[in-house]
Amino acid sequence: MTPGSGGPRRQSVSPLRSDFTVRFHSEAQIEPLREATLALLERTGVKYQSAKALAILKRAGAKVDEGSDLVRLPRRLVEEALALAPRSFVLGSRDGADDLDLTSGFTYGTTDGCGVEVVDWRSGARRASTKADLADITRMQDCLGSISFWWPTVSAGDCGETAQLHEIEAGWNNTTKHLMGMVQGEKLARHAVEMAALVAGGAEGLRRRPLMSDLIGTVSPLVNDKDGIEAGLVFAAAGVPVCYVTMPNLGTTAPATKAGAFVVGAAEIVSAAVLHELAAPGAPVWGSIMQIYADPRTALTMTTPLDDRCRFLATELLHSFGLPALGPFGGTDAELPGTWQAGVETMLQLLQVALDGCETYTGIGLTNTYNLFTPENLVLDDDLYHRARHAFLDIPMDTESLALDVIDAVGPGGHFLAQPHTRRHMRDAVVRAVTQEIDADGQHYRDAASVARERALDILQHYEPAPLAADVQAELRRIVGHADRELRG
Repeated sequence: MTPGSGGPRRQSVSPLRSDFTVRFHSEAQIEPLREATLALLERTGVKYQSAKALAILKRAGAKVDEGSDLVRLPRRLVEEALALAPRSFVLGSRDGADDLDLTSGFTYGTTDGCGVEVVDWRSGARRASTKADLADITRMQDCLGSISFWWPTVSAGDCGETAQLHEIEAGWNNTTKHLMGMVQGEKLARHAVEMAALVAGGAEGLRRRPLMSDLIGTVSPLVNDKDGIEAGLVFAAAGVPVCYVTMPNLGTTAPATKAGAFVVGAAEIVSAAVLHELAAPGAPVWGSIMQIYADPRTALTMTTPLDDRCRFLATELLHSFGLPALGPFGGTDAELPGTWQAGVETMLQLLQVALDGCETYTGIGLTNTYNLFTPENLVLDDDLYHRARHAFLDIPMDTESLALDVIDAVGPGGHFLAQPHTRRHMRDAVVRAVTQEIDADGQHYRDAASVARERALDILQHYEPAPLAADVQAELRRIVGHADRELRG
């Protein structure tokens, strides 16, 4: 149901911000990483697996090894290209009510992405994720205030080669918030731009206020693959913002030292951004460096070992190159929701993200190292999000808040419950978390995971977002259907 009809009400988008100024590293401390990144780009180079990209780079003065994909980027070229990138931009929303201004000082968040399994909210069965699951989860995203923009939380695993377009269609039909797709490949990107322009009212409308952006991954170490980089070129030409992301794995796809892994990751993001700006000067672009770890005994991937220091360096390093950042929040490695591990790992990373100054971040909603979605976990993570959001907000210190007259009236040994001041402020003084839902006997708090599941199911059963116009829905179906016929094997 929509607001006012008795069902779950759509929460106001509530991005993270800190009322306190925090600077973790000085410019002098960041400089060795920045210099090492520039040296790596100039000396070792990066591969671009695209003839189109190589031609653009060669014309700009990059050192392209003939007969190979290897390109070395002189410092001057890197700095001149990055100077063309806008320092900030706005990510538009479908109805204009939730546009995201990256100069606002807020940190706008979304879910984790591309999970491949769900616990079916009707049957309880654990299975591969589908487009229908993503549509359901998108309605939850639209309802919750912790989520400022959309990611495909799970993949449309039943849609084959064109799954990325089906995911975007599920997004457009189930949220009015900004969409960040995960589209790779030139042909899919062209269809995605066509879809976004349709919703935006035309190509120029999309360029003026982009309702969609795209996440494109590099390949560690030091490769920009053909599908990723050619999709980026399509989006750059259309004015669709692109966030390039890398996930260097310490000891496998990156050095086993955090500093070395940051250098590899930064080189990949900067190399992609340089091409982006050379191809379309002024095209909006930002980046993300998400370090991950390989367990040396099992080779299993983990995101939060005991020593996970300086995660915030990713944001500081990207900012040193003049690029906005998508913070490297990675959720939890816990298998199932509601566990000690899930809460600790999620909360620790949320607190870092709240302080590091990144413009956007990703990471709530999935367990099992961003593979598994359960409805209750998204609500539990939403609760943790709001705890972190409140942690760094200052308190009012005006006359009403200091309450000296009230304290005088009550005096030593008195009680404040009967004071008018208490009645004015008590509702705001205690806002219950998901862990503080009162049981039927009125004496105990209920199990938090059970409460979260009930709230999640209430949204899934009763909440409906503002719909697209019927003719736009029909045209989106036509575009996706055309892509299915064109691109499926």
